Amino acid sequence: MNGDTLAILVGGGPAPGINGVIASATIEAVNNGLRVVGVYDGYQHLAQGDTSHVTDLGIDDVSRIHFTGGSILRTSRTNPAKDEGTLQQCIHSLTLLGVRYLICIGGDDTTYGATKIAGLTEGRIGVATVPKTIDNDLPLPDNAPTFGFETARSVGTNIIESLMEDARTTERWYLVVSMGRKSGALALGMCKAAGATIAIIPEEFGGDELDLDSVVNTIAGSIVKRRANGHDHGVAIIAEGIAERLSAEKLAAVDGVTRDAYGHVRLADIPIGSVLRDAVRKRLTEIGLQTTVVTKDIGYELRCAKPGPFDVEYTRTLGYGAVRYLLSGGSGALIALSGGRVVPVNLDDLLDPKTGRVRIRMVDVTTESYEVARKYMIRLEAADFAEPRLSRLAAHTNLSAADFRSRFASLVGSPASAS
Repeated sequence: MNGDTLAILVGGGPAPGINGVIASATIEAVNNGLRVVGVYDGYQHLAQGDTSHVTDLGIDDVSRIHFTGGSILRTSRTNPAKDEGTLQQCIHSLTLLGVRYLICIGGDDTTYGATKIAGLTEGRIGVATVPKTIDNDLPLPDNAPTFGFETARSVGTNIIESLMEDARTTERWYLVVSMGRKSGALALGMCKAAGATIAIIPEEFGGDELDLDSVVNTIAGSIVKRRANGHDHGVAIIAEGIAERLSAEKLAAVDGVTRDAYGHVRLADIPIGSVLRDAVRKRLTEIGLQTTVVTKDIGYELRCAKPGPFDVEYTRTLGYGAVRYLLSGGSGALIALSGGRVVPVNLDDLLDPKTGRVRIRMVDVTTESYEVARKYMIRLEAADFAEPRLSRLAAHTNLSAADFRSRFASLVGSPASAS
């Protein structure tokens, strides 16, 4: 036994597979003579100088947790890099615990905090991060998914399929708001897998701020086109990141909006589903349509789901790889897989030079993967504004063909509508 201590903590929101990383990292570390300490609640207590919220982990403690959901160490969104004092307090707490190695399991914000700790300790504490988020928005090699995404997409797809059947049975439309703060990957993935009517993601709209009218018209146009095809039902999946792209003025108009420790607007506090539902209902009334529109948020149901086989296998390799990387003398890297091999990605290389924060991987709307998803959606296309389609669509509203074109034709100018 060499007496070195490995600490493991989890930051950010839950994702299926966290326990798999904890288990495999613990087993590999113990087998190499390390003491393993699990830190409860992410950076929360460390940032306060409290070193009592820890537990020793052995092989017997973790050998059967890899197929369970949630996190046995819980998690929090405490920002260790909030300021210099908080960061130094976290490092001091880790030092008091005798930590030689640190594995941080988390998304972009947790990774950013780990970057700062690795930089300041200069190898005295070896730091590795394991990327976790159901949003699938970290820039991993070979466009590999973040762990948790595949399980979340699978569980979410089952929910969407049930809503599609309910929509058909009751002749209604569901507006489903999906998690995805920046990236629309989860919303798009569920839509494509389930064959839902339409997905609306932030990447489809140019500019920093989003015109809510464009989203409303996109949904209303889909409803009109479905009706013209003989169907009075559908499911539209909207990435919650749409809310974050609204102008500051629009956000300020929403009562009770708060921000988390990283300064992000708490999207759960923005009733984007209700806002869109009411706006779509109003738009449909204006064009002479009556349709039942219902909102449904999905996301929390996915985060602590039991991981599927993909994420179980994936996370066991990631946890193992993190320990092997640290024991080889590495520090300051994110642990990823490429071609079945563990690939450490330097944390500094993940930072956006303009913002100093971890880069966000967005959905690339120029790929065939997006094109296929887009082709199977029902939404207004450029061809719909040529005759005889234009008049056929307008006939299902109280608009003339010219008025229909005036109202909706701007939608086909967005990058996502190009085919």
